[in-house]
Amino acid sequence: MTPGNKVTVSVTVEADPATAFRLFTEETDLWWRRGPKFRAAGRAPGVIRFEPRLGGALIETFDHQSCVTGTITAWDPPRCFKFEWRGVNFAPGESTEVDVLFEAVPAGTRVTVHHSGWALIRPDHPVRHGLPVAAFIRNLGMWWADLLTSLREHAA
Repeated sequence: MTPGNKVTVSVTVEADPATAFRLFTEETDLWWRRGPKFRAAGRAPGVIRFEPRLGGALIETFDHQSCVTGTITAWDPPRCFKFEWRGVNFAPGESTEVDVLFEAVPAGTRVTVHHSGWALIRPDHPVRHGLPVAAFIRNLGMWWADLLTSLREHAA
């Protein structure tokens, strides 16, 4: 694995895998944090949702416009799904990959996100906010940790 290519974050939610999968993919707008750090709409009202199926999109709708930031490339409920993720400032052909796994554990379900493909995004890309690779990957891990904490809180 190329250094600076992948972020892995896990959280345990108090739900069985089928429920955790459903919360992640069908109630996304209820747990995905709001604000400019997490949404293209920034502070404007909007909705973020997955089209829960193979080939479905991750779509954010706000101010009478839609922004597609992902396409589901694998769909295996309640075990896992995968989507291609594109920052709003990505050029054609630029994308990364997000794998989301749901594993039964004694306390509920461990939800793990692997976000990879960053080695293919140039080091000076605006999505990196001018940060060195290690700092960008650390910040991305904290970004996903914030989101997964919100999922855990929503499931409780």
